[in-house]
Amino acid sequence: MGSTRREFVKLGAAAATAAAAPGLQRLGVQTRTESGGSLPNLGFRTAMYRVEMAADQPGFVAFAVDSLGTEKLDTNMMLPPAKTSQSYKVYREHEAINYSLAEGEDSPVWTFDFGEQGFVIRSTPSPNVSPQPLVLNFSLDSHATLLGLFSAVGTIHIPAILHIPHHGTFCITTAAERVSLGYDAVNSEERYIRVSLPAAKDVPIEYRFDVADIYPEAGRASIENDPRYDAYRRDFLSILQLNPRRRILANNIASDACAFTVFEYSMMAIQMPSLCVGVSALDILRQTLDRYVGGVKAAGMKDSDEYLDTKYDLLDTYPSLVMATSDYVQTSGNTAWLKRNYSVIKSWADKMIDFDRDDDGLMEHPTSGNSGSWTEKITVRGSNWWDTIGFGHKDAYSNALAYKAFRGMEVLSRNAGYSGDAETYKSRAERLKGVFYHTFYNPATGVLAGWKSADGKLHDYYFLYISGMAVVYGLVTREQGNRIWDALMAKMKNVGYDRFDLGLPGNLIPVRREDYIDHDIRFGGGTKADGSDGFQIYENGGATACMAYFTIQALRELGRHQEAESILFPMLKAFEDGKFQGRAPNGLTYDWTD
Repeated sequence: MGSTRREFVKLGAAAATAAAAPGLQRLGVQTRTESGGSLPNLGFRTAMYRVEMAADQPGFVAFAVDSLGTEKLDTNMMLPPAKTSQSYKVYREHEAINYSLAEGEDSPVWTFDFGEQGFVIRSTPSPNVSPQPLVLNFSLDSHATLLGLFSAVGTIHIPAILHIPHHGTFCITTAAERVSLGYDAVNSEERYIRVSLPAAKDVPIEYRFDVADIYPEAGRASIENDPRYDAYRRDFLSILQLNPRRRILANNIASDACAFTVFEYSMMAIQMPSLCVGVSALDILRQTLDRYVGGVKAAGMKDSDEYLDTKYDLLDTYPSLVMATSDYVQTSGNTAWLKRNYSVIKSWADKMIDFDRDDDGLMEHPTSGNSGSWTEKITVRGSNWWDTIGFGHKDAYSNALAYKAFRGMEVLSRNAGYSGDAETYKSRAERLKGVFYHTFYNPATGVLAGWKSADGKLHDYYFLYISGMAVVYGLVTREQGNRIWDALMAKMKNVGYDRFDLGLPGNLIPVRREDYIDHDIRFGGGTKADGSDGFQIYENGGATACMAYFTIQALRELGRHQEAESILFPMLKAFEDGKFQGRAPNGLTYDWTD
């Protein structure tokens, strides 16, 4: 670039479209001649996206998207482009940003055309040199995820979705055959997410990036012009995070895969419309289920390499897998897949039965759950998702999931042609429901306890999500549900919790130290016997969006719509304002707050 005397100014399709699309704006463009100065920094902006192009190689130095077209485009998602061993010239020709190889003809090898609602990236073969792939180098904190189906070598087939939580979504398509995108993410010192577009070898390749807003069709007309639901529309996909190295849905693209969270992905996936022509959320869910059917070991499973202190399968692991399978099969109608994998799915359901060690209809975890049974140094985790709290033995959370899973397994067995199995799982569901309320109801508080330990004690910290699940899954009557939620809402008022913009605490009173597994203050542990010095930190009463659905939905199903909306709308506003995403000044994420 330093040797050329060309002055390259406004680049790309913006010049041709500005009159027809007044929202398209040129950002500040600087030029450089051989005498020195700053390199060109070439950008385009519409209401839906903003980009700035690199001056020394094909690629983006800034990238932002707003699927709703409200111009929320201040945050740059990109890391600086990786160093390239090839030299390029960048110039404008025929209303496009063109990059040609410095050692060769001026014909472009990469071209970028920008329009109002998306852009096209075109790769053209070079007769003498093989151009390098185009790498989109995202910051790990953007949590940009590529959603699609993995190839055998770990690339992602096109069509695919590029989704950036809290911001927006692109549908990526191409007319070229047998083209897939490189995808990698690393949570190490580099902390990157990389999406790679292969360069053309023999014939040109055109990649289309079209802005999309993807959320359920149900109720769309009533909310699309209601700004209270902007976060719902913008963020509905955000739970689907594909870890490229595990090739599975995970906490995020570079984090743990957890078998006990798959039911959460499926709850969302069955509501989603097609992501783009040729790929659906159900396809992505099935791909993850295929990995579990194939024997992958994730967090929550014995012998997983995710957490070495998981000595036993968590009680919620197999209910989660069965629930997700039921959601997938019943929504997709793919009974051929069900029949092909039925023996493994049945083994998951039978593990739930095996956990009923005293044959009372409920699962029991090998840990006792007794107060004071947790060692100072963690050697074993509790029985479920809430793994810093001492859930053990008869665990209300996991058994609520198991009821839903047995109901789903009954349908799966009938669809697979096993009516005898269906009757078994139907009976298990009925037995579990028959003892659930009486086992976990605490007359002293009027709510459901978290667990009943091996010594017969109820451990009750006013867990909101457990009583929410009991209502949503039909484990209590409407009358019982209203009595329970009368008590919970009164307790919430009594303890002074009203910061619904922060989400909900899992528990309304401190978990005592003797019932807490992790005594690190960072994770809600502490030194005081009553747990008060760890209260409001992480799972010990910290506020979070996690599991808040079950409270909101329970209130709705009980006809308590005003209470439900008093929680829902502050949370949605917080999502729209980015209060649940990213990192705080102390370096910790906003997932949990005090």
